[in-house]
Formats: sequence, structure tokens, C-alpha cells
Amino acid sequence: MNENLLQYWNKAKQYWNQFSKTQKITLISTLVIVILTIGIISYNLSKTEYALAYTNLPPSDAAAIKTYLDEARIPYQLSEDGKSIGVPRSEVASVKLGVESQGLNKNGNIGYGAFSESSTFGTTDREFDVKYLNAVQGELQQLINTNTAVSSSKVLISLPKDSVFLPSGAEPDKASASVVLEIKPGYSLDQAKIDTMYNLVSHSVKELPIENITISDQNGDLLEYSKGDNQIGNASTIAMQQFEINNKFKNDVQRNVQQMLGAILGRDKVIVSVFSTMNFDQTRRKEQLVTAPNEVDQVGLDISIQEIQKNYTSDGAEQQGGVPGTGATDVPGYPGAANTGRTNSEELQRTVNREVNRITNEIVLTPHVVKDLTINVGIEPPDPLDMNSLTPQTVEAVRQILVNVVRAALADSGQVMTEEELARKVTVFPQTFARTNEIQGANANTMLLYGALGGLALALIGGGAYWLLRRRRARAQVEEEIVDETPRVEFPTIDIDNVKNENQVRKQLEQLAKRKPDEFVNLLRTWLVDE
Repeated sequence: MNENLLQYWNKAKQYWNQFSKTQKITLISTLVIVILTIGIISYNLSKTEYALAYTNLPPSDAAAIKTYLDEARIPYQLSEDGKSIGVPRSEVASVKLGVESQGLNKNGNIGYGAFSESSTFGTTDREFDVKYLNAVQGELQQLINTNTAVSSSKVLISLPKDSVFLPSGAEPDKASASVVLEIKPGYSLDQAKIDTMYNLVSHSVKELPIENITISDQNGDLLEYSKGDNQIGNASTIAMQQFEINNKFKNDVQRNVQQMLGAILGRDKVIVSVFSTMNFDQTRRKEQLVTAPNEVDQVGLDISIQEIQKNYTSDGAEQQGGVPGTGATDVPGYPGAANTGRTNSEELQRTVNREVNRITNEIVLTPHVVKDLTINVGIEPPDPLDMNSLTPQTVEAVRQILVNVVRAALADSGQVMTEEELARKVTVFPQTFARTNEIQGANANTMLLYGALGGLALALIGGGAYWLLRRRRARAQVEEEIVDETPRVEFPTIDIDNVKNENQVRKQLEQLAKRKPDEFVNLLRTWLVDE
């Protein structure tokens, strides 16, 4: 056994001595790198990869989830602040489902579920009111936390005391609420989302008007309701929004005109400047129109018709006349009656009630109306040294394009402008642009950049050529060292003449073949050559 090990060791040592010093260093380095690579890969594959399952947990929820993981024997990692819990990546989904099934992640909020968890038997009215208030506050916090920009929230509600007696002379007390939001880093709340939170809180609590709600962020900045009566705090925000809207409109017009004229005259041949003012007044108009259903005759619809007809017929009647007499029944000095014959009379009365169309329109005009717009365009002639190279036809065509832009922008302003007034809002002038120094500076910078790149390329090429040449020389030197250091094998000799028995010769040859097979082969070759 020891002889075999010794043979293997001698063979390995002999094989190792055949390599040069450079080859030995290369083999050892390669072997070390391979071993380190295998070790690193094995470590990464065998170690447990954790992923965050919960972040920004309240202490109560973190403790409950930790207890659940301990009972389930699931490995976990807890952050230093105790707000984040990581579990193996393959267990994230199952852990979340298990935690939610047991209701452990409450985000520090106690909602209406508190009533189902604990019995209310034997609870006093005051204790029930406190639990109910906490439940309402918890539900509101959960509702607000659904917003992606809100990390957490705190809601405090003050409810008025119920009384069986009506207050005398004074209005009944209203509820009030205070909300503090913790906004996530990199997020912000626009005015529409803030108004939504005001409405959510107001509609979730009985007798809670919006003016009794206060919302602020973690820095103490007040987030006001945009439609409230108190607009002093929001004045700067509104002014900034109006300024941004005006700038956006002005930049859009300038960019569109620049692109259009740049495509025609050249991008570097046109400079556009736009000035605009906008009217942000929101107006409401109410119209009450009365029209006839029958537009041809302009007659309304008959709603009701009433007709009254009277006929009268008489055979005759006495008529005053004759000679005043002094009869027994006559009045002295009064004319007597005379018979006038048959009398007919007819009376017709017709009443018709008609209805017309009554239309009421409430029109709210948009507050974003362009009040004034001025466009100034500078054009560089094709020949910068000759102003006459820019033809009047080109200038007039550009001016007409700009007039059309101004006319379209002021269409909703309510102003009726003539062509002369629109032309005064447009200016087109030829001018040589002052950019010679910039071009020279840019050219100089470009030349420096090209020179630096060329020098770097030459350095890389020279370094690469030197490295290749040195590598070839080193390889040739190594080959020479290998040739010089190759050990000369001295073949063992067997004294056949002194050996009397053929069996002894055979045993010696077998031992030589087992111990030194290479030398045995070389010995056979030598015998063949000698023969």
C-alpha cells in the first residue's frame, strides 16, 4: 500500500516538475479561482434568501406577526427599528395569507371588527361610546391609508354629547375631526385627492361638516379644502397653478410655431417669442327661454278651452212713446210705452289657455380663457450678410400663419378683432443671429474632443501592440525554458549476461513495467533501435 502511494507521489512529482515556473503559477491560480468560484456559488445557493413581507409596521402588529412566525416555525429577519419583517422569498405569499386570515395586520387601527372579537355583554354606555369612537377612527385611518401616497394616518374625532332636550336659542353642536397624514418620501397629494379625503371623513361621521375638519401632513403643513370659504391659505397655491397653466400654454404655442417654421426655414434660422395672458375668472350664466312649440305659426299648445254661448228671443216689448197723458196709471209728463215687435240676441264667449316651451339653461364658462396673445418671430436670411435675401413674400406668408394662430387662440375670448388688430399682435423681422462666438467655441471644443479621442485611440493601439509583443517574447522565453529544463531520462540497464535464470529477467522486467512504465517503454524502444 505504501509502495503504491510512493509510486503515485513520484509520478505526480515527476509530472509537476515538467512544468515551468510560469505554468505552475498559472495552474495554481486557476485552481484557486475555481475553488473560490465553486465555494461562492455553493454558498449563494445554500443560503436562505429573505424578502420583505411587511414594512412600517406598528409595534403591536409587529409583535403579533412575530408571535405567529415563531409558532409556525418560519425563519424571519427583524429590522433594527422593529418595523420591517423579512421571511424566505418562497414563504412570502403563504405568510401574508396566514397573517391576513388571522387578522394580525391591522396597521395599528382598531375597526368595527373589535365588536365581533370581544363581547359587549355587561358593557356600560360610556364604555360602548369609547369603543365605538375608536372603531370609527380606526376605520377612517384604514380608509385613508389605502391611498398610495399615504404611509400612515392618525384620526381624532370629537362627537357632540347626545341630549334629550333641545338647545334653547343656540344651534346644535356639530362633530369635528383632525387628521394627520404621513406622506411617503417622493409622493405628494394633489388638490383633488385632498378634497376627496375631506369628503370621506365628512360622510363617514354623522353631523360632521367639512368646515369642521382639519387635515395636515407630518410636517405640520395645512392641507386645506379647495371649495371652502377660507381661501386665504390657498391663494398662493391657486396663483402658482394659474402661473403654471399660463406658462404651459405659452410654451406649447412657442414650441409648435418653432417646429413648424423650423421645418420650413431651418431649425437654426428661426427664433420665436410668445407672450400671453389668460382670464381665470369662472362665470355662471342662467338663461330662461320661452319658445312656441309651433315655430311656423308661433302658437302654443292648447291646454284648456272654455266656450260659453247665450241665445235670447223675445216676441215684443213695450217701447216708450205716445203723448204724455194724465190717465189713471200714467205719470204726468212721462212718455207712454209702445209695442216694438219680435227680438233675437246671441252671445258667444271662448277662452283658450295655451302653454309654451320654457327652457332654463345654467352655463358655467371655463376659467381658462386666453385674453391676449402676442407672437414675435425673428428670421435669419439665407445670406446672413444680406438682409434682402429674405423675400417679402416669405415674411408675409409667415405673418399670415402667425395671424391664424392668434385668431384661433382668441376665438373664445369674446373679443371681435379686425384683421388690422390681429396683425398688430404679430411681429416678423429679419435679423442676423449673434452666434458666431458660440459656433467658434463649439468648434474649438469639438476639435479638442476629437484630438483627445484620437490621442486616446493611439495610446490604446500602442499599448495593445506593446502588450502583444511582450506576450510573444514571454511565450518564446517560456518555450526555451521548457526545452532547457526538460529532464533527460536515463534508461535503466538490466545486466542480462549476469542473470542466469530467465525467470529472474522476466521478474525484473515486470517490476520495471509496474514501477516505471515510461522508462520501460523507452527501454524497449532502445532495444529495438539497437537490434
